[in-house]
Parts: sequence; C-alpha cells; structure tokens
Amino acid sequence: MEGLEMTEKEMQSVKMSTLYELRLIFTQGEKKEYTTDEIVALLDKIATAKDQN
Repeated sequence: MEGLEMTEKEMQSVKMSTLYELRLIFTQGEKKEYTTDEIVALLDKIATAKDQN
C-alpha cells in the first residue's frame, strides 16, 4: 500500500486539527458540562466523519 503512509509531521497535523475540532465543539456548544457518554459520542462522530473523507 504505497503512498498511504503518513509522515510524522502529517500525523501531528491531524492530531492538532482533531483537538481543535473538539475545542470548537465544546466552546461553541450551548452546554457547559458534558457527561462521559456525551464526550464519547462526540469523539465517535469525529472519528466517523474522518473515516468517510
């Protein structure tokens, strides 16, 4: 599977963009507190969206 490997810099970029997405979800949402289940659901949504790209 040549061409599918990511460089360390690319992996870091994906990591930081994912963290930023989470930050936006939490800061732009109406809620100020989240349960563990709600956080897991948000993480699942992000992971699913990234898999579809």
